[in-house]
This record gives sequence, C-alpha cells and structure tokens, in this order.
Amino acid sequence: MAGYIFDLDGTIYLGDKLIDGALETYNYLISNGHKVVFVTNKPIASQEDYHAKLTKFGFDVTVNQIVNSSYATAIYLTKYAESADQVYVIGEQPLIDELNQANISMTNNPLDADYVVVSWDRQFTYDKLNNMYQAWKNGAKFVATNPDRTCPVDGGEVPDCGSIMGAFTAATGQEITEIGGKPSRLMADLVLEEVLQMPANECFMIGDRLETDILMGNNANLTTILVLSGVTTEEMAKESTIKSNYTLSSVKELHEFLEKIN
Repeated sequence: MAGYIFDLDGTIYLGDKLIDGALETYNYLISNGHKVVFVTNKPIASQEDYHAKLTKFGFDVTVNQIVNSSYATAIYLTKYAESADQVYVIGEQPLIDELNQANISMTNNPLDADYVVVSWDRQFTYDKLNNMYQAWKNGAKFVATNPDRTCPVDGGEVPDCGSIMGAFTAATGQEITEIGGKPSRLMADLVLEEVLQMPANECFMIGDRLETDILMGNNANLTTILVLSGVTTEEMAKESTIKSNYTLSSVKELHEFLEKIN
C-alpha cells in the first residue's frame, strides 16, 4: 500500500473539464488498496465544493480526502501564529467561512489587525491594497494561503494569489514568506499525519507545478511526479532548478508507470 497525493487544477481537471484518464487512475489506485488524497491551493472554493465537483466527475471520495489552502491557513493561525487575535482578510467567502469554522476572530479594520491573510480575491481593489499597506505599517504580520501566480483553467491561465502578493511586495518592499498551502511543510505534514497517516517515503506527490507541488513534495521527502497537463511545460521543467523524480504527460500514464517501477 502507498499514499498518493494529487493536485487538482491542471492535474485532475482543467476548469470544468476532467483530464483524460484521471478517473480511471483514481479507481485503479483505490481498487488496489492505496490511499489517495487531493490537495489544492485554490482558496475560492470550500472542501465541500471540491467534493461536489469530484463527485460530479464520478470520483467516489469523502470530504476528508480533500485538503485546501484555506484549511491549512486556518490551522497555521490557530496553532502557529503568535497573537492572531484579530485577523484582516483579503480573500473570498469560502476562506472567510473556513476561518469562521476555526473560531478565528476577524476584523474589518486593518488598523486593528494582528495578522493579515492574503488570498486570491477576484474583487481585489486599490482600497484593499491600501488596507494591506496600512496594516503592515501598523505592525501586522502576514500569511498567504498560496503563492501561485496564476491558476490553470480550460483554455489558459488567470491571475491567482501570487499576483496579489506581488502587489503587496511592490508597495512595501517586503515579501510574504508565511504560506498556508503548498509548498509549505505545514500542508505536507497535515496530509501525511492527519489524512494519510503514512510516512513520507511511502507516498507520492503528483502535480503540474514545480514551485508548489513538486517543491513541497521534495522538501517533505515524497516521491515527486510532475505532470505536463497543466502549467509546466517540458521546456520549463528542463530549465528549472526544481526537479521532480519523474515526469509524465498526464495522470493517464500513472497506471502503466507504476507497473514498470514496482
């Protein structure tokens, strides 16, 4: 038995289009007694939303098999953040709901904030950027849900949380270094210890992004498999200093690949 950690966007599906072979690969792993968990940095939907989407695609999954960056960020604030008494949020309702479920106190006044959570916000404005800046000037600490610059969708990519982090850096000259989702060790430990309950050397990380999926897997001593069905191209993989253990065109090839190496 092994553990398999799959990214979602760009690995299992692109937007509302399932990647060819993804469902068959999942069913193959489950029928052979392996454990599977899905991890996503996308903070604009809840775990229940992802569960509904995967179920619609035909996956027989539970909500507990899905870990998103909003949940990981809530864990960071409750377990590891110092003095996170009042939190100001740049993000959408699913993130706010996740923080509410974790009983995290939030404020609408950036000057009252001990912490600012920065996330993907499709209603991001100059006023929100200014609020981030004023909170920073007032001594607030920052954590981001995920560092992805873009999110892969059917037909291309759209700006993600990393672009908003970039606006913060341009204004302040400082980077947000604390991350809830991939590639943070927090996310890896959550998946390994709480969901899979397996050691890293018995688990695989499969994803389409080198700087999040593969980097997290490498740092956590997982066996990493890059798939070229999302953001990363073969040329990008060759030029990057972040290297996966293996590279496949898509998850459709995973079944045959596993039979070769086992």
